[in-house]
Amino acid sequence: MKNLILALAIGLGIICPTFAADKAELPSETGVVESVQYEDIEGLQQGENNVKQIVLVKVLSGQFKGTERLIDNMLTGNPAYDINLQKGDHVVLHVEQIADEVINPEDVDVFIADIKRENALFGASALFILLLLIIGRKKGIFSLVSILATVSLIFFILMPMILNGFCPIASAVLVGILSTIITIYLVGGFNSKSSSAIIGTSLSLIVAGGLSVIVIWLAHLTGFAGEESMYLYSAHPELDFQGLLSASMIIAALGALMDTGVSIASAINEIYETDPSLSVKQLFTSGMNIGKDVIGTMSNTLILVYLGASLPLVLLSNNIDLQKFFNLNQVATEISSALIGSIAILACVPLTAIIAAYLIKKQKANDNIQI
Repeated sequence: MKNLILALAIGLGIICPTFAADKAELPSETGVVESVQYEDIEGLQQGENNVKQIVLVKVLSGQFKGTERLIDNMLTGNPAYDINLQKGDHVVLHVEQIADEVINPEDVDVFIADIKRENALFGASALFILLLLIIGRKKGIFSLVSILATVSLIFFILMPMILNGFCPIASAVLVGILSTIITIYLVGGFNSKSSSAIIGTSLSLIVAGGLSVIVIWLAHLTGFAGEESMYLYSAHPELDFQGLLSASMIIAALGALMDTGVSIASAINEIYETDPSLSVKQLFTSGMNIGKDVIGTMSNTLILVYLGASLPLVLLSNNIDLQKFFNLNQVATEISSALIGSIAILACVPLTAIIAAYLIKKQKANDNIQI
């Protein structure tokens, strides 16, 4: 019943978000490429030759659904920016109003924004949800609700808070704690084991937040580690980008911290169930012994996540001096993020172990007295 009540509360929280974000979306529609013609043209810089695709696109949505537009699509030879189209490709169209009042297709300009990729994403998501429900069953349902809740917290609470001037670090810690409470109570139920994991994870998040501030200051990290930061700066130059970097480090470590906290608390709970005569000190020692194994795998997992996401950056080290490489802002940022997450995991083990040993021993003892 408690899980049901909590799930309903989460649902209301998702439907009625605490903060409302001001969104200024550019209008976009979908279309399908009906034909492609190529034309060689001379580039504007140093006489280089570029290729222009003259694309006939049929609009599939919006006010001008069913109409056709001829659109120029430049190919510069840079795969990072080129959108190489073929007949049958579905595309996202950016619609720009050029008249005071939109009445007919001539009142707007239409550009190709990108390939339409959401169908592939929906397919992968559907497969994930299906396997989660088949394998996890009841736990899978609660896991799915916790995932939706976490995503909603980030999009409907964390993002608006930051955009409305709240401290990014405090906002990230708050959202991380809320996500931890929802996820662990949903999956593990309302008990001392879950409470211990929540407290240990929350304290570790605070450690990660404080440590990230120190490392960012000492390493002179700017918060501009990728193109998306520059795009965001052009739209919101007033934001604290070093604070945003710290917030991203906190959120990135959240999943691993929850996993570590639950693993330690669950292990101590099982040990106590097997031998209720164990003292708090003995339970703590057992939790620390288990934590030594957890530390190795979870820290390795976190490092590999960052290395995998930054593989092109790692390969770049083969082309430049190593001293220059390790002092690049983007490289130092990725290394700092991985290390801060790993240190937070190290802190999570003893914090969760001592809290779980005390709370589980106390709750079980009280339950026995009441019986």
